[in-house]
Amino acid sequence: MGNRFVHFGLLLAASWVAMTVSHEVGHIVGGWAGGGTLTDFDLAPWRLPYSVHTPDPNPRLTLWAGPLLGVAVPVAAALAVRRRGPRFVADFCLIANGTYLALGWATGDPLLDTPKMLAAGTSPALIAAYCAVTIGVGYARFRADCVAVLTPRSP
Repeated sequence: MGNRFVHFGLLLAASWVAMTVSHEVGHIVGGWAGGGTLTDFDLAPWRLPYSVHTPDPNPRLTLWAGPLLGVAVPVAAALAVRRRGPRFVADFCLIANGTYLALGWATGDPLLDTPKMLAAGTSPALIAAYCAVTIGVGYARFRADCVAVLTPRSP
C-alpha cells in the first residue's frame, strides 16, 4: 500500500524538477536564440529559478521559450520512452506551465513571466489560449496519471 504513495511522491518530485529546469532552460535557449547575452541564472528547483539576459533584444522569444520548451521537452521525452513515469512528468509539466502563466496573470507579480510577456507586447488572447490548452489537456491527462499510479494493483 505505501509503495504506491512513495512512488507517487517520487514522481511528483521528479516532475517538479523537470518542469522548473526545462522551463528555465527554455528561457536561456530562447534568449541566446534571440541574440541576448546570459548574465545571470539559477536553475535550483527548490527556489524560483531565473535567468537574466542583458541585453535581451527579443524578450518575447526569451519569455515564450520557457513555457514552450517547458512543455515540448518533457512531452517529447515521454513520447520517445513510452512509459508511465515520463508520461506522468510530461503531463505535470503541461498543467504546471499553463497554471504558472495563469497565476502570473492573475497576481500581476512583475517578477513572473506573464506580466513581462504582456509588457513585451504579447497578446492576452495568445496567453489565454496557451493556458486553456495546457491546463485543459494537462488536467485530463495528469488526473488519469494520478489515478493510475494511486490505484492498487490486483494481485
